[in-house]
Amino acid sequence: MIEVTAAIIQHKENILIARRPPGDPLAGKWEFPGGKIEPGETPEECLRREIKEELSIGIVVGDFFAESIYNYPAKTIRLYAFWSAWLSGEIELRSHDTVEWVNIEDLKKFDFAPADIPFINKLQGNSY
Repeated sequence: MIEVTAAIIQHKENILIARRPPGDPLAGKWEFPGGKIEPGETPEECLRREIKEELSIGIVVGDFFAESIYNYPAKTIRLYAFWSAWLSGEIELRSHDTVEWVNIEDLKKFDFAPADIPFINKLQGNSY
Protein backbone atom coordinates (compact mmCIF):
# COMPACT_ATOMS: atom_id res chain seq x y z
CA MET A 1 0.00 0.00 0.00
CA ILE A 2 1.31 3.41 -0.96
CA GLU A 3 0.93 6.16 1.65
CA VAL A 4 0.05 9.54 0.20
CA THR A 5 -0.89 12.94 1.61
CA ALA A 6 -3.37 15.57 0.49
CA ALA A 7 -3.61 19.20 1.54
CA ILE A 8 -6.97 20.86 1.98
CA ILE A 9 -5.57 24.34 1.52
CA GLN A 10 -7.91 27.09 2.66
CA HIS A 11 -7.61 30.70 1.58
CA LYS A 12 -10.41 33.03 2.58
CA GLU A 13 -13.64 31.10 1.82
CA ASN A 14 -12.17 28.72 -0.78
CA ILE A 15 -10.28 25.43 -1.08
CA LEU A 16 -7.46 24.87 -3.60
CA ILE A 17 -7.92 21.98 -6.04
CA ALA A 18 -5.58 20.92 -8.84
CA ARG A 19 -6.12 19.01 -12.10
CA ARG A 20 -3.86 16.20 -13.27
CA PRO A 21 -2.16 16.94 -16.62
CA PRO A 22 -2.41 15.05 -19.92
CA GLY A 23 -0.26 11.93 -19.89
CA ASP A 24 -0.88 11.26 -16.19
CA PRO A 25 -2.75 8.01 -15.36
CA LEU A 26 -5.49 10.20 -13.84
CA ALA A 27 -5.32 12.91 -16.52
CA GLY A 28 -8.13 15.43 -16.26
CA LYS A 29 -9.12 14.39 -12.73
CA TRP A 30 -9.14 16.95 -9.93
CA GLU A 31 -7.50 16.36 -6.57
CA PHE A 32 -6.40 17.96 -3.35
CA PRO A 33 -2.66 18.43 -4.02
CA GLY A 34 -0.05 16.38 -2.19
CA GLY A 35 2.09 13.34 -2.84
CA LYS A 36 3.84 10.18 -1.68
CA ILE A 37 5.37 9.97 1.77
CA GLU A 38 9.11 9.29 1.56
CA PRO A 39 10.89 6.94 4.02
CA GLY A 40 11.54 8.67 7.33
CA GLU A 41 9.15 11.52 6.53
CA THR A 42 6.06 12.42 8.53
CA PRO A 43 2.83 13.13 6.62
CA GLU A 44 3.13 16.80 7.58
CA GLU A 45 6.72 17.03 6.29
CA CYS A 46 5.62 15.29 3.10
CA LEU A 47 2.84 17.82 2.51
CA ARG A 48 5.12 20.81 2.98
CA ARG A 49 7.69 19.31 0.60
CA GLU A 50 5.21 18.16 -2.05
CA ILE A 51 3.28 21.45 -2.14
CA LYS A 52 6.55 23.37 -2.50
CA GLU A 53 7.68 21.01 -5.30
CA GLU A 54 4.34 20.91 -7.15
CA LEU A 55 3.00 24.43 -6.64
CA SER A 56 5.98 26.52 -5.43
CA ILE A 57 4.12 27.75 -2.35
CA GLY A 58 4.74 27.39 1.34
CA ILE A 59 1.94 26.05 3.52
CA VAL A 60 1.21 25.59 7.20
CA VAL A 61 -0.07 22.07 7.83
CA GLY A 62 -2.85 22.00 10.39
CA ASP A 63 -5.05 19.31 11.87
CA PHE A 64 -5.62 15.87 10.39
CA PHE A 65 -8.88 15.89 8.41
CA ALA A 66 -9.57 12.33 7.20
CA GLU A 67 -8.16 9.19 5.62
CA SER A 68 -9.20 7.39 2.44
CA ILE A 69 -8.13 3.99 1.12
CA TYR A 70 -8.69 3.34 -2.56
CA ASN A 71 -7.81 0.37 -4.76
CA TYR A 72 -6.76 1.63 -8.17
CA PRO A 73 -6.17 -1.05 -10.84
CA ALA A 74 -2.38 -0.91 -10.48
CA LYS A 75 -2.03 0.04 -6.80
CA THR A 76 -3.75 0.68 -3.49
CA ILE A 77 -3.25 4.01 -1.78
CA ARG A 78 -3.90 5.24 1.72
CA LEU A 79 -4.53 8.97 1.45
CA TYR A 80 -4.18 11.20 4.53
CA ALA A 81 -5.74 14.66 4.27
CA PHE A 82 -4.78 17.62 6.45
CA TRP A 83 -6.21 21.10 6.79
CA SER A 84 -3.60 23.53 5.50
CA ALA A 85 -3.19 27.24 4.89
CA TRP A 86 -1.30 29.14 2.21
CA LEU A 87 1.69 30.79 3.88
CA SER A 88 3.90 32.22 1.13
CA GLY A 89 4.81 32.31 -2.54
CA GLU A 90 2.96 32.49 -5.82
CA ILE A 91 1.49 29.37 -7.41
CA GLU A 92 3.56 27.94 -10.26
CA LEU A 93 2.22 24.79 -11.90
CA ARG A 94 4.82 22.01 -11.99
CA SER A 95 2.74 18.83 -11.70
CA HIS A 96 -0.76 19.96 -12.68
CA ASP A 97 -2.20 21.73 -15.71
CA THR A 98 -4.45 24.09 -13.74
CA VAL A 99 -5.68 24.93 -10.25
CA GLU A 100 -8.90 26.49 -8.97
CA TRP A 101 -10.00 28.11 -5.72
CA VAL A 102 -13.45 26.64 -5.10
CA ASN A 103 -16.20 27.03 -2.49
CA ILE A 104 -16.93 23.80 -0.63
CA GLU A 105 -20.46 23.78 -2.07
CA ASP A 106 -19.06 23.74 -5.63
CA LEU A 107 -16.62 20.83 -5.22
CA LYS A 108 -19.14 18.29 -6.60
CA LYS A 109 -19.09 20.13 -9.95
CA PHE A 110 -15.57 18.81 -10.59
CA ASP A 111 -14.49 15.32 -11.72
CA PHE A 112 -12.29 14.21 -8.80
CA ALA A 113 -9.90 11.28 -8.50
CA PRO A 114 -11.75 8.47 -6.70
CA ALA A 115 -9.54 8.52 -3.59
CA ASP A 116 -10.41 12.20 -3.00
CA ILE A 117 -14.20 11.83 -3.21
CA PRO A 118 -14.70 10.78 0.45
CA PHE A 119 -13.07 14.07 1.48
CA ILE A 120 -15.57 16.05 -0.58
CA ASN A 121 -18.42 14.15 1.05
CA LYS A 122 -17.05 14.91 4.51
CA LEU A 123 -16.42 18.59 3.67
CA GLN A 124 -20.01 18.92 2.49
CA GLY A 125 -21.40 17.19 5.59
CA ASN A 126 -22.47 14.00 3.81
CA SER A 127 -21.79 10.50 5.07
CA TYR A 128 -18.13 9.54 4.82
